[in-house]
Amino acid sequence: MAPSSPALAAIPAPPVPGTASAPLRARRGRLLALDGLRLVAALMVCLYHYAGRGGPVSGSWHQTPAAVFPTLGRAATYGCLGVQFFFVISGFVICMSSWGRTLGDFFRSRVARLYPAYWVALVLVTAAAVVLPVVVHPVRPDEFLVNLTMLQQPMGATRVLGVCWTLWVEVRFYALFALFVVLRGVTYRGVVLFCGVWTLAAVVCRTSGNELTDQLIMPDYAPFFIGGLALYLIHRFGGDLLLWGIVAVSWLLGQSTATRGLWHAGAQGDFHRDPWVIMAIVTLAFAAVAAVALGWTGRADWSWLVTAGALTYPFYLVHEHLGWFVIRVLHRGLGLPPWPTLVLTVLGMLLLAWLIHRFVEKPFGPRLKKALKRARTPGVPAGFTAAKDGGSAG
Repeated sequence: MAPSSPALAAIPAPPVPGTASAPLRARRGRLLALDGLRLVAALMVCLYHYAGRGGPVSGSWHQTPAAVFPTLGRAATYGCLGVQFFFVISGFVICMSSWGRTLGDFFRSRVARLYPAYWVALVLVTAAAVVLPVVVHPVRPDEFLVNLTMLQQPMGATRVLGVCWTLWVEVRFYALFALFVVLRGVTYRGVVLFCGVWTLAAVVCRTSGNELTDQLIMPDYAPFFIGGLALYLIHRFGGDLLLWGIVAVSWLLGQSTATRGLWHAGAQGDFHRDPWVIMAIVTLAFAAVAAVALGWTGRADWSWLVTAGALTYPFYLVHEHLGWFVIRVLHRGLGLPPWPTLVLTVLGMLLLAWLIHRFVEKPFGPRLKKALKRARTPGVPAGFTAAKDGGSAG
């Protein structure tokens, strides 16, 4: 679409960073508070998997979490909303990290960030399943190989990692953002237009009854990503009625989709979710990222937050199934009481996450990124490829 088109002309020009309307909000420094929020979201999901749901974890505890943690369990059942919290943060971070980058840069950064720790987590969980299949059964070799691609869900293969369904949601968000924003170069108007069109598509998609459009548009999760994108624009350029309107609409739609998906009238098993609590947690997720966007968390510059952010992704990958193995060994095997078992399991998963970060992500992530950058299409001169990459950001 040409810059002079009516659709883009209707979007007001962004404030100039550094002016009175947006003081200091365009700086690209690391926002440490986001690292802390990411770890909070991961711990929410962790507590849900250990104490807020039934299923396989009941076998590790030898009874349902409701019987083991009657008070904690009622709160932990809301921990699944950490996923929606992650998506708001992801929208913010992806918009921030892709600004000024080419499509090639964006692709390499995502691959180098996601895959090394993911592959190690697959191996660790599969090995544990072979050693102790009573907790989680190992998948077939062909399914394990499909899992290496991170495309097992659309392929219909059994997932090695239970949490990897959220990675498939993230991958689809990256693809949409890359094709419709990063490809042309990330700009204020481009992101605003993307937010508006995606919001409209997500709403219309609900009436189509088409599984393909549901997969592409993701109406249940789109509002959270869109809210995060708009909050980053507020951080970078300052808030205005348009951007806060996008955030408000995203929150309104997000609390609706979350409540619809997680609350059901009548009997709900061991724990009952209150729709008001679901709405409150979604509101807090948006409010927490908004506080970062507005610069209210600037004093949160503690160095340990960097470590917290670094541990979040590998912790998220390994905590579920491997945690169930540890719980079974500590609680049923060694006879440790429930609370010490829970605390030691969480600490053990954090330690494992640090090891993965230190010995896998740090050395191999940059190498993978560099190797992808050196890769050239056979028969195409290097200069042509570089020029093409540079043109994609124009």
